[in-house]
Amino acid sequence: MAARDGKAFIDGLKDAREVWYNGERVDDVTTFREFEPSVKTLASLYDMQHDPDHRDVLTVESPEIGEVVSRSFQAPRTRGDLRLHREAYIKWAEATCGMMGRSPDFLNAMMTALAAKRSFFAEFSEERADALVNYHRYLAKNDLFMTHALIDPQLDKSKLRHQQRDPDIPLRVVDKNTDGLIVRGVKRIATAAPYADELFVWPFPPTFQPGEEPYANVFAIPMNTPGLKTICRASYANHGNRADFPLSSRFDEMDATVVFDNVLVPWDRVFLHEDIHLLNRMYKDTRMREMTAHQTNARLEVKLGFLYAVAVKMAEAAGIENRPDIMEKLGEAAVQVEVIRSTTRSAEEQATVDPENGVLYPDLIALQAGRALGPVYYPALLDLIKLLGGGGLVQLPVTMDEFESPIGADLEKFLRGADMSGLDKTKLMKLAWDLCGSEFGARHELYEKNYAGERRALMMGIHREYSRKQHFADHLDNFLGQS
Repeated sequence: MAARDGKAFIDGLKDAREVWYNGERVDDVTTFREFEPSVKTLASLYDMQHDPDHRDVLTVESPEIGEVVSRSFQAPRTRGDLRLHREAYIKWAEATCGMMGRSPDFLNAMMTALAAKRSFFAEFSEERADALVNYHRYLAKNDLFMTHALIDPQLDKSKLRHQQRDPDIPLRVVDKNTDGLIVRGVKRIATAAPYADELFVWPFPPTFQPGEEPYANVFAIPMNTPGLKTICRASYANHGNRADFPLSSRFDEMDATVVFDNVLVPWDRVFLHEDIHLLNRMYKDTRMREMTAHQTNARLEVKLGFLYAVAVKMAEAAGIENRPDIMEKLGEAAVQVEVIRSTTRSAEEQATVDPENGVLYPDLIALQAGRALGPVYYPALLDLIKLLGGGGLVQLPVTMDEFESPIGADLEKFLRGADMSGLDKTKLMKLAWDLCGSEFGARHELYEKNYAGERRALMMGIHREYSRKQHFADHLDNFLGQS
């Protein structure tokens, strides 16, 4: 069975990778205090693949691979496949309350999409196309955890990459030989990079101009590759009693910058290089958007649903759940959850087969609706939680252990809810604060607001590619012609 368990995942991370935190090199990412909670959470996801209650959804026998693999490595060919993909995405998302945007299934879906579009990479060369397909098989057979790095450092945005004061900062090819490409430079924001197995590098957004050819590369390398350095941001993980930090004690995904110091990328891990025209087409023409947005929207459904449930329970704790203005706001929240929930199912219902490869792709426009609305809905739900919590969100005991102290009786008296003990209401409010008041919560709000990229560009792209535009235009023209 190819699908890994949690122990195999953790053992695979003990590989002498170069990871830096607060100016010091991390000896073992699996036991480092700031990473360990997330590593354990990810290990628990892999363990779910072997749980009889989950394995039939999370894994599948793959004829192409010849083994049982994680379901996200399977290219869907029926609506049943798409449904099971969604159910698998939701199972893992529910295990993290939707708080891990880089659970393994996200990049699995992306790499599956790229491998299914072998013909695109064959436009560059048959060798690069074969390299990509073989690499996907390698990932699936070993059930590896992959992250990616897309973005250049924020330098002078008025200049192209090769026009920067130091053109060696954005990642580029500086040499090549019979063994592969030699690359140097920087990429960010590589979420979960300190404890991923592999790093997939491709530049985004796809707006390369003439002169930027050395920067237009797509490849993958192990995280312990010589010359690869991972530099972490400050941790937002809180340590201590889990009841005090119910989310940030388990689900903080470390974001990192990856620095390449004359790194050799072997040819069997190079999929495109120094081709701005193909790179500018890759995001659209490989149809990776359909595959990844299916996972993304399923995760967002879980995350928004979780926030909605917190808001409902907070209203009940305050005894205002039946007040008309609060019912209206909770109704709006329910609608927001349901809109996102509908995007995946609508996309599955309207899915179409690509005759080139026989893969069934969920409808892009339905999924794009979720990408457009998620950055609006998530902050709105956070605002509702803040409204319902009010000053109570900041008037909380330092730790839940205080309920067992000499002042426990006082806390129980003044922290109780309408029909809820002081202890239970405080647990709820601690959770709400982790969502909307902690550094962990602030990072998630920023993450969701910017997940789909710059909003104007997103909406312009949706309008430009709206596949049902002509249908509605024809209907209007026919109506006007009858006048």
